[in-house]
Amino acid sequence: PVLCSGTAVGTKIGHGVARVINSTLEMDQFREGEVLVTTMTDPDWEPIMKIAAAIVTNKGGRTCHAAIVSRELGIPCIIGTGNADEVIKTGQEVTVSCCEGETGHVYEGILKYEVEKLNLEELPKTKTKIMMNVGIPEQAFSQGMIPNDGVGLAREEFIINSHIGIHPLALLDYDKLKEKAKTDQKVAGVVYKIDDITSVYEDKKQFFINKLAEGISRIAAGFYPNDVIVRLSDFKTNEYENLLGGYLYEPTESNPMIGWRGASRYYDEKFMPAFELECLALLKARNEVGLTNIKVMVPFCRTPEEGKKVIELMKRFGLVQGENGLEIYVMCEIPSNVVCADEFAKIFDGFSIGSNDLTQLTLGLDRDSSLVAHLYDERNTAVKRLIKQVIDVAKKKGRKIGICGQAPSDFPDFAEFLVECGIDSMSLIPDTVIKTRLLVAKKEKELGIKPE
Repeated sequence: PVLCSGTAVGTKIGHGVARVINSTLEMDQFREGEVLVTTMTDPDWEPIMKIAAAIVTNKGGRTCHAAIVSRELGIPCIIGTGNADEVIKTGQEVTVSCCEGETGHVYEGILKYEVEKLNLEELPKTKTKIMMNVGIPEQAFSQGMIPNDGVGLAREEFIINSHIGIHPLALLDYDKLKEKAKTDQKVAGVVYKIDDITSVYEDKKQFFINKLAEGISRIAAGFYPNDVIVRLSDFKTNEYENLLGGYLYEPTESNPMIGWRGASRYYDEKFMPAFELECLALLKARNEVGLTNIKVMVPFCRTPEEGKKVIELMKRFGLVQGENGLEIYVMCEIPSNVVCADEFAKIFDGFSIGSNDLTQLTLGLDRDSSLVAHLYDERNTAVKRLIKQVIDVAKKKGRKIGICGQAPSDFPDFAEFLVECGIDSMSLIPDTVIKTRLLVAKKEKELGIKPE
């Protein structure tokens, strides 16, 4: 029998013993191979999400934290079930199925299933580049084995969360914090943990640079010589606050989703030193390690003026557009990016459509709210018109344009629509790369487009 249903993330099946966890304080009870059942996740949950057989949540939409991370981990996940933690009991054997379309089901017991195999030698070539969204360095080499044209979105957030875990400004202010710790117990706790994590580093900021460079290099090496487009950090204030020492630096915002994030942070005097560390890490991966297949992408850039400021700043920190083949892209995820696409095209080498945020900002809804989740749809006419418009402008201006949002991974008809619009590339979750390549090849053949 079906215990509960929700939105399916990915196309896999997972099974195991369920464990209901209500807060991060209970995370130590979780064992590898269990099915995680909870209300909602955030970056603090990632250590146990990595070892789960499947994930089931009560709340959230297709672009919430649980959905994004489980896609990257390749773990089946069902979100927005409403009552999973009430109907599923800890210790119960369950099967989590995401292979039956958009709705995912949690079944009682361990069920049998069949696996279909494809011969990769016979995969058709396509003119549209089929790239991948990657965020977890440990999986880059295995994911790089899937036929692909590079990485259209390499996220830094997972590396910063899992491999660093400390707010960059806390590392920069280490000596000041040490002084403050003498009279402040909470700060003393932060300093103790920083010492523990970075014990082999005399210079604490070097810890951040090295770890970030290491993670990025691993992804870039796994896909070399294909392009790997690394998106600069796009944590919101509440997510930065979760990092060690974050509470000392992050303001409380009523709506972090449209607050101090992306480009607006980088040139802000309060955050600029932390942005410099990010640039130095990218410089190290490109110049020292020699991975010049790394391109850089600026997220949440509201105006062309912001774009110019960020590019100037990157130059100051050693990342010079055009030098050593460095291309700088911009995320197209705010309606202003589409409306002023001709202006952005003068500044950046290309665009990558972030359909997750573009949908929420076009339709004016919060993508984390289950109350309006039924309205959230990238296939809405308004969103598709904007996407077609920006592809047309990019083509006219001779700029590359791709998409790294969730839509083509989830909806085959949306991938077909993008081919009709003449998009250059699609970046997909690893699960759907092969399936979408077959679909795109078929669509291109119908339209008389020849692979190059």
